[in-house]
Amino acid sequence: MSEHSLPWSGIALACAACLILAILGVDIVYVALLLLVWAGSLYLVAGRPPEEKAAPSGRSFTRDNMADLFEHSETPVIITERDRVVIANLSARKLLGGHVLGQDFRMALRQPAAIKLLDRGTEGSAIVRGLARRRDIWRVARKTLPGDLAVVEFVNKTAEADISRAHTDFVANASHELRTPLASIIGYVETLREDVDALDPKMADKFLGTVLREAKRLQDLVSDLMSLSRIEAEKHDIPSEELELAGLADRAAHDVAAGDRAELLDFEASGQFHVRGDQQQLEQLVRNLVDNAFKYGAPGQPVTVRLHPKGDNRVRLTVTDKGDGIAPEHIPHLTRRFYRTDPGRSRASGGTGLGLAIVKHIVERHRGRLDIDSKLGEGTRVTVTLPVEKDETGE
Repeated sequence: MSEHSLPWSGIALACAACLILAILGVDIVYVALLLLVWAGSLYLVAGRPPEEKAAPSGRSFTRDNMADLFEHSETPVIITERDRVVIANLSARKLLGGHVLGQDFRMALRQPAAIKLLDRGTEGSAIVRGLARRRDIWRVARKTLPGDLAVVEFVNKTAEADISRAHTDFVANASHELRTPLASIIGYVETLREDVDALDPKMADKFLGTVLREAKRLQDLVSDLMSLSRIEAEKHDIPSEELELAGLADRAAHDVAAGDRAELLDFEASGQFHVRGDQQQLEQLVRNLVDNAFKYGAPGQPVTVRLHPKGDNRVRLTVTDKGDGIAPEHIPHLTRRFYRTDPGRSRASGGTGLGLAIVKHIVERHRGRLDIDSKLGEGTRVTVTLPVEKDETGE
């Protein structure tokens, strides 16, 4: 043991203590023994090698631990070692198939963009299309780890792309729908101004009638756009007002059928049905459905509106017309904005192409269901099913 390792401060303290004991009259033999034992214990403690810090308890970080860590993540994740897939979590196996384990990363994906990312051998990301389905869009991100390992994460961007595409299509369609009546109005007004003195009064009146009709069409389109925007903004807010649906539907349906169409409306409700809803939106729902039935039903044929219970806690509203019907390939698209099976007929009847899109969003906000059934040559039936409120007796 080197002199620098001796506990000099402890030995000095022992000597001072023993000196005080001797001054106080303690037998010198006992003082000497105490000093010897104290100094010896200090020497032994100083000569003991330092204890190593205990290793932390618990499992070491292995491939199995990594597999457990990622297994139930909703994001597909794979771990590669020297470009070979050694771990694929449950989401990744569903996306790429269980056979990817053990495969080369290039063979597992067969996507040039992803292969290019791997070939760079660095961290980064790439956009891959058609990974699982033809229209899928995924962002593949790669992060390197020590020991020739890498984490590859797959983030699904399909929904974002669909929303962006829907917004782009909506703006384009809305611009087109607004431009058409505006162009007609501008054209007829310019003609009236240029030939104001020479124009025949009957012709001028005809032009003004066209201008008025297109202006009203423009007004209806703007009104429907505003309604659709408001409904979409409120779609996550469940209505809290309790309403009696039979009376509401009766009023709204007869408002649409006022005048010559009143005798063609066949309305029947088998009782009163209390629902939680937005009165303005439910009235708009009924008006849109009844108006569509009159527009696209055969002239002079009745429009049937029925309100009946469905089970113990739901009510079913059906609106049926006797028209030409709708081809099956069109039915899944009818609730899309500006979708028309017959654009010429729809515009001639004053339709904006937003009626069923508005109905769909109202039904969704009220936690209901919308079904459309149609047969060519027979007519169309639209069914809306809504939850009803039970009274305190459960009836």
